[in-house]
Amino acid sequence: MKRTLAIIALSAVCFSTVASAQSAGEKTGVNSTLGIAPKTADFIKEAAMSDLLEIESSKVAQQKGNATEKTFAGRMITDHTKTSTELKGLVSGDLKAAIPAALDEASQKKIAKLRDSKPENFASEYDPMQVSAHKDAVSLFERYAKGGDDPELKDWAGKTLPALQHHLEMAQD
Repeated sequence: MKRTLAIIALSAVCFSTVASAQSAGEKTGVNSTLGIAPKTADFIKEAAMSDLLEIESSKVAQQKGNATEKTFAGRMITDHTKTSTELKGLVSGDLKAAIPAALDEASQKKIAKLRDSKPENFASEYDPMQVSAHKDAVSLFERYAKGGDDPELKDWAGKTLPALQHHLEMAQD
């Protein structure tokens, strides 16, 4: 019985370590609601994932969107490629953290939904996705810029924030 309990406990510890690659507060949105700065590793992961989602969704928009969406998408690809490159440069220096190389499952589902949408329904999928994604990004960058652990990354988040706020305004229009 003790051995079984030990195995169960060990399994739980191993599972929680894998599952907590991102803190629970960031994963559930509690940190955002409470205005708590994300941990540096969470910030890096979320910022990189945000860039990947913006770039991939905007590539779809360039194929399926109307003229306004195509213009917006081009700007998103340019700007988010730039921030992605900057983030990689910051992380490859003194700061060591994992940057996702591919979209997570939730983001892949969003992209699949965009790809599967009919041209006449595309705007109703893409436009709210952009507003939501940019609200999340603004929150993430604001919180890290105010209370992040790494000074260089904190400074970069503060400098990047105005562009994200502008993107949100553009998406809302």
